[in-house]
Amino acid sequence: MEGALIGRLEAAVSRLEALSAGAHPSIAPRGLSDDASAQDPAILAFDDLVTSALGRVSTVAGKIGAEVAEVTRLVEKAFLVGKDLLIRTKQTQKPTMESLAAFMGPLNETILEANALAEGTRSSHANHLKAAAGSMAALAWIGYTGKGCGMPLPMAQVEESWQMAEFYSNKVLVEYKNKDPDHVEWAKALKELYVPNLRDYIKRFYPLGPVWQPPGSATNKAPSAPSPPASLAISSASSSQPKPGMSAVFAEISSGKPVTQGLRKVTNDMKSKNRTDRTGVVTVEGKETRNAPSFGSTKGPAKLELQMDRKWVVEHHIGNKSLIIEECDTKQSVYAYGCKDCVLQIKGKVNNITIDKCTKVGILFKGVVAAFEVVNCNSVEVQCEGSVPTISIDNTSGCQLYLSKESLDTSITTAKSSEINALIPDANSDGDWAEHSLPQQYIHAFKDGQFTTSPVSHSGA
Repeated sequence: MEGALIGRLEAAVSRLEALSAGAHPSIAPRGLSDDASAQDPAILAFDDLVTSALGRVSTVAGKIGAEVAEVTRLVEKAFLVGKDLLIRTKQTQKPTMESLAAFMGPLNETILEANALAEGTRSSHANHLKAAAGSMAALAWIGYTGKGCGMPLPMAQVEESWQMAEFYSNKVLVEYKNKDPDHVEWAKALKELYVPNLRDYIKRFYPLGPVWQPPGSATNKAPSAPSPPASLAISSASSSQPKPGMSAVFAEISSGKPVTQGLRKVTNDMKSKNRTDRTGVVTVEGKETRNAPSFGSTKGPAKLELQMDRKWVVEHHIGNKSLIIEECDTKQSVYAYGCKDCVLQIKGKVNNITIDKCTKVGILFKGVVAAFEVVNCNSVEVQCEGSVPTISIDNTSGCQLYLSKESLDTSITTAKSSEINALIPDANSDGDWAEHSLPQQYIHAFKDGQFTTSPVSHSGA
């Protein structure tokens, strides 16, 4: 057994040395910390994952170059940090929530670096940057400490994080499908890095999370962390309190903002029970007060709240790419109004969803019982992962519908709308999307005593 392990290690080292001599030396794993970790099958398998799956992403990124290669190097860095953390978990007692933030600090810093690149650059590769940066939150599974830590199980953490990243990855697939195969290959390789490769790795070695050093062992303790910043003040009280723990940390990180930006201390006068702006009377302020940057709109306070346990209201958010509704059910509805440049993710199946007067908004949802409606919107992108009986689009300019295999039986109704495209999985190509433009011009002809209507057919279409 020992000889086999040593042989496997030597083979892995040879592959990594060959890789480091090539175009992407940064993904070669660093030296193992001790003999025990050097022979740990879980660590050796992680090295194989880095060499094969991540190596494929890096190779294609090298062909594309520019910011794509740069953000891919940060993905490589995050995986190397993740490997170091996995080695340390077996040498460290399970941390408290306070010390866990410090333990995960190196990974957090790398993710913030990637988010800064994705949000701070006006690039023709913006979707590549956002896909790669968003995907890195999947590595937060290493911070899973057990039930009640505020995170889903590790495999679920990877799948849910990729769902957000896939929103931008799909855009890359559609944009470059007939233009440049390297970009398509990069998007596919990035997905396969996480699903199935990282997910299956976790299933094999860490289905219930990392293995921490038992209490009382002669080992290291996780470093303590400074007190966390004050809670983010939300303009309206939510009846569903956010879960504590690392999921909250990574949700904030994925917003692309510096960790302390826009944070305000919640004072007594900000609490719902003490608010004076709930009377329904519109008051006029003499002068607008400029506060720290926020996602709110000048037309009203930003809201994300559950009303009467039946209706989720998302209103007046601007530039918030991390709007998430988690604890929902099929008796509840979702209504989004007046949002701009935002991404809303609905993680459970609900009764119906309405998007009203929103601009440049992306919506990801599991499925609906009744209908999904888009009204009075501009430049909306919708991705359905489950079933949706009816989609209604009214008075909307620009709507991209990404439909899963489960949602292909949907009925789509359009009225007074333009530039509506439906994208479905391409049956002839794994991972690609086939784009279908829905007609917006019709011919009405009077024949046999009645009018008949047919869509305009353009030559060459």
